Amino acid sequence: MTPTEVREALDAIGVLPSRRMGQNFLSDAAVSSGIVDLLDIRKEDTVVEIGPGLGALTEHIVGKCHKLLLLEMDTRLASRLRRKYADDPSVEVVECDAVQHDVRPLFAEAPVKVIGNLPYSSAGAIMKTFLDSPSPAERAVFMLQKEVGDRLRAVPRTKDYGVLTLYVQSGWRPKRSKTVPPGCFFPRPAVDSDVLILEKRTPGELPVFDEMLFRRLVKMGFGQRRKQLRKLLPPPPAPLDISPTARAEELTLEDWISVTNQYDENPLKALPQDSEEVFDVVDMADEVTGQATRGEVHAQGLIHRAVHLFVFNPAGELFLQKRSQLKDIHPGVWDSSAAGHLDSGEDYGAAAERELEEELGLTGVELTGIGKLPPSESTGQEHVQLYRASVGKKVKLRYPCSEVETGAFFPIAVISDWVEKRPQDFAGGFLECWALFRDSGE
Repeated sequence: MTPTEVREALDAIGVLPSRRMGQNFLSDAAVSSGIVDLLDIRKEDTVVEIGPGLGALTEHIVGKCHKLLLLEMDTRLASRLRRKYADDPSVEVVECDAVQHDVRPLFAEAPVKVIGNLPYSSAGAIMKTFLDSPSPAERAVFMLQKEVGDRLRAVPRTKDYGVLTLYVQSGWRPKRSKTVPPGCFFPRPAVDSDVLILEKRTPGELPVFDEMLFRRLVKMGFGQRRKQLRKLLPPPPAPLDISPTARAEELTLEDWISVTNQYDENPLKALPQDSEEVFDVVDMADEVTGQATRGEVHAQGLIHRAVHLFVFNPAGELFLQKRSQLKDIHPGVWDSSAAGHLDSGEDYGAAAERELEEELGLTGVELTGIGKLPPSESTGQEHVQLYRASVGKKVKLRYPCSEVETGAFFPIAVISDWVEKRPQDFAGGFLECWALFRDSGE
């Protein structure tokens, strides 16, 4: 759209660009087309566009992807978009504040890519919604205030390097594509804009680390950025592998991950599994016939015992964990809230309590049996006892990074849709437990 066409379209629906809502409309078709090309859209993709406005980017996306979700806060602009794409079933317009949008249903729509000309005032909050772990997106293209773009791409020992830099770069690789001058917008903003490509980091690209601990330490370290870290961080369990005079801005992302792992006192932080653990070997009737190590049980397909736990919050949402890339079975897929094998001589209830503490940091939680599954290929030749637990709204779950990469509470309806559309995203044992849970009528 040309600047004149932008003005005429806005006048036709009675929209006066709002500074509060960050409404600066792209008026250069070549720039719009170039930005969309950066998203590398494929036919199977679901694309989320944030703040489509008059559709400067939208018109270059429509028809290229499986589904296009347009998130528009302005009622008049959302209505215009609905009318324009009323006959296209691949386009859905949602009138909402993108900061508040629930991204969890998007896991069922993978692969997901996100694009948007983000309002300067809320860019940080929008990125938190769509990029924070766990994120359903694999790639994003954002147009941002140049100052924000500089912070996302910053390197150590520069003024722009800080908390936002490390939070984003720990999960994404940001790269500047182009700078867009004020003349490409109506009305003209006061500063240049950056177009950034953000690609999700690949599994194994960085060492595993406790993300919550990482964020807490980084925030403390940059609390007074000119002070030495030893004066800002709590006493470490052992001397840190950094200079005693180091400041926060001098440490690379890899340095901060190393510091996080040195502060991490979880006994399982580097032990996803022990091949020498001893399990009871059982028969189809769940009677003990002998013992074998974990390695032997899995290598020989011997029948053994396990527990799975479904942990619910007060809203009735189920916590799902994404298994660490270090796991020897089903790495990087979604699984029950907690799960694990029974040690030799251990009963199901004791194992459930232990796994709940080891994987989620929960103790003293009442467990209710949901049902039991027989051994099968899907369960890894395990007799599985499934338990239910409930936690309060303010309970903080803590998990060892070697076992759990990330996790979140999901509504039951969202999980049902996700399981139906993308069963490959889940561990086989969870899928069996999910079917048992649904059949139980809970």
